Amino acid sequence: MPKVKKMKENRVFNAINLLCISVFTILIIFPIWDIIVASFSSPQAQASAGIRLWPKEFSIESYKLVFNDASIWNAFMISVLKTVVGVITHVFFTAMVAYGMSKRNLLGRNFYTALGVGTMFFSGGMIPTYLLMKDLGLLDSFWVYIIPSLFSYFDMIIIMNFFREIPSSLEESATIDGAGVWTIFMKIIMPLSMPVLATIALFNGVFQWNDYMTAKLYISNEALHPIQMKLYTIIVQQQAQTMQSTASVVIPTTSLSIQLATIVIATVPIVLVYPFLQKYFISGMMIGAVKE
Repeated sequence: MPKVKKMKENRVFNAINLLCISVFTILIIFPIWDIIVASFSSPQAQASAGIRLWPKEFSIESYKLVFNDASIWNAFMISVLKTVVGVITHVFFTAMVAYGMSKRNLLGRNFYTALGVGTMFFSGGMIPTYLLMKDLGLLDSFWVYIIPSLFSYFDMIIIMNFFREIPSSLEESATIDGAGVWTIFMKIIMPLSMPVLATIALFNGVFQWNDYMTAKLYISNEALHPIQMKLYTIIVQQQAQTMQSTASVVIPTTSLSIQLATIVIATVPIVLVYPFLQKYFISGMMIGAVKE
């Protein structure tokens, strides 16, 4: 009897769990689907309210406008470049610091740890940071996307804990064979750490791709604006048009069309990259979850 009761409880739990997951999945997917459907609808259909499950008055004019706009293509390339360069430099630099911090005999390790923990809870603020970027000559420079994001202490802790799980005998054997620190780091530690490195790369890549505040604060040259900043500009223009409209004036829908199409185009790269990193991401997220 207890076994039968337990089986019934498991079935009830699985049914409730499946129902909750299904509801949450629909709540997450539907807004995305609505944007995709609206982007393939005509401008007039986009302006109409209501739930859209399929495109109304199918049209690709929105995408033609986007693909014919050289500024959007330029913004897209800036986003790709800053994401690729930012992820590579962030992962390498953070891993390099994590490798040193993983050594318990590192001189001054406790002091570095105290400094790092402090940065996780306190920051200089927006204005001091702006003045710092100005003094460093990073205003209106592509490198303002890269240099401030080189290092994250939180990411360093994750990578450091992974490095500590690698058997020290591997490094000792390599040292006996004449390998130096850089050789051990590049040819042994880094290849064995692909799960955690891919996890950090995914986190940082999503941040780099979605970031527009850096451009808003430090970049006035529109040629250096990423796709998210371009999308922000389109949304602001759309809101301005709406506020200026009156009952006798028809609200232009061109900005809304470009806005929806740009959202879809800006989302596709991350959606395409994630499946290739999923297995590493899941492995990396399990770091520290199981202890012997």
